[in-house]
Parts: sequence; C-alpha cells; structure tokens
Amino acid sequence: MALVELVDVAVSFPLYGLGAHSLKRRLAAAATGGRIGTHTGVTVIEALRNISLKLRDGDRLGIVGHNGSGKSTLLRTLAGVYPPDKGSYSRQGALSSFIDPTLGIEVDATGYENMYILGLLRGLRTHTIRASMRQIAEFSGLGDYLEMPVRTYSTGMIMRLAFSIATSSQPEILLMDEWLAVGDAEFQQRAEARLQEVLANTGILVLASHSAELVNRECTSIVELSHGEIARWILPSRASSPT
Repeated sequence: MALVELVDVAVSFPLYGLGAHSLKRRLAAAATGGRIGTHTGVTVIEALRNISLKLRDGDRLGIVGHNGSGKSTLLRTLAGVYPPDKGSYSRQGALSSFIDPTLGIEVDATGYENMYILGLLRGLRTHTIRASMRQIAEFSGLGDYLEMPVRTYSTGMIMRLAFSIATSSQPEILLMDEWLAVGDAEFQQRAEARLQEVLANTGILVLASHSAELVNRECTSIVELSHGEIARWILPSRASSPT
C-alpha cells in the first residue's frame, strides 16, 4: 500500500557571504518565494515551513501557487532530493519522479547505455532494466540513434528517450511538475495514452501545476502554497473539504 506523510516539515537553503541588507539577499528571497531567516548566524531562505500532509492509495494531490511559492521544492522534498531541516517525512511504495525526466541523462553515453543509467538511478535491478530495453526502444521510435551518443540527439529526441525510460515501469507514487508534452504530434498521442495508463495504475499522484483546469481534472484535492507554507486547501467541486 502506498503512503506519503509529512509532519511539520521545513526546508531551508543557506546563503553564505550575503550581508544583512544586501541586494543579492533580497533578490534571492524574491526568486525563491521563501522567507529570509537566520540559523546559527547564517542567513537562510526558508523555502518550506510547517508542511503537514498525509496521502494514501487513491489520493491525487494538486499543488498550486505563485512562482517561487515552494511547489518544486515540495516535490523535490517528496522525491528525497531535499532532506527536511525540521519535521519528518515517511514513505511507503516505489516512487517515480517526472519533475525533470532528463535528470541523470549522460550525453556522452548512448541511448541504450542511458537506459541502464536512468534505470539504476531509479533503483531498478539490472535484469529488470534489461528486460524492458526492447519495449523502451520500440516506444521511443529512435531506432539506430539508440546506438549513438545522446549529445547527437535533438532536444525532442532526448525527451522521447527520457519519457520512454521513465514510463517503462509502474510506480506506486508518481510526482509530476506540470503535464508532460513531448515530441511531435504522433508521439504526443502515444505519450498521452501511456501517461494515462501509468496514472490509472498509480497509487498516489502529486502534481504541481499553474493550470487550474488540469489540477481540477486530475486531482481529488488541491493545496495552495504561498511563501513556502500551506495557505489553503482548494478542492475540486466533486470533492469535500479535508479535515
């Protein structure tokens, strides 16, 4: 059973070498949307504060908010990229992140080699990766390019490869930063169908987006962040307010 729980989580980033009234200090706060604070004499941006939520199988959480409100930081905290400075984070279930599908791509490695690299980064065993390589190759449609270094690919080709690898196994928990749209029109249709199939079999979805229409369509509950804190819950019309 998939489970995600955050209890009073805070995440901050230290800003070394910035004076108390420096312009860079203020610009950093504006860019991140966080609040300026001081921990043991070091200036920090408090990117997340007092974040508590619990998600179970079947939950579809949308995250909305202004630029720099903390949406991406929260997703990266859920992905394990940023450990909490305060509070606790627990998770049960295999997780896959679509925050940046190209993260971990080695441009000097071939497409086939990147299947191994990204698969291992996701915690898959080598025999599982090997068994899925043919399916990944066929879905990507990259043909002989898979024998070539990724640095020879166009941006669209890299996205096709990354998406094909990312959706080759079924996660129990899926994190997404905006909705994926990759490749040409023909590939986008196949990618959309694949994505809907993955979502249908995912226990928990967490989707950060600027699109109110998208989160209302895909999510069962929505949380709005403001300056790194939960400002309010905004629920789709089909759902009732959480307690």
